[in-house]
Amino acid sequence: MRIVLDTNVLISGILNPHGAPGSILNAVLNEEVTVLVDDRILSEYRDVLLRPKFRFPEDYVESVLEFLECGLPPITAGPTSAAISDSDDIPFYEVAIAGGADYLVTGNDKHFPAGQLIVSPRTFLEILRRPT
Repeated sequence: MRIVLDTNVLISGILNPHGAPGSILNAVLNEEVTVLVDDRILSEYRDVLLRPKFRFPEDYVESVLEFLECGLPPITAGPTSAAISDSDDIPFYEVAIAGGADYLVTGNDKHFPAGQLIVSPRTFLEILRRPT
């Protein structure tokens, strides 16, 4: 399964490994899902993870980013015509569309167009854990 992780889900998963976002990161580590990224998303991940309030060492941040990059090469995404209220969220939607993501997992679904692609961390876990 291919997903795009909004930055808020990545950060929440690292800070709280026992919550829904943390369980999603475990699924990524266990190769149950593949995270789609592009250079813009990796740059945002890096910028946010390196904020002083999180106190993550730079080598830890680089390890996280390298792991996320190892699944697939970065996606080349074109512009979207979708109405997205927060311009910082546009790359996530564009990569989800261009990369054929099954889901874009975010804690801020109000910023994205309504549809089946956009899901909360809890909803994604329910989908992931459904029997096949």
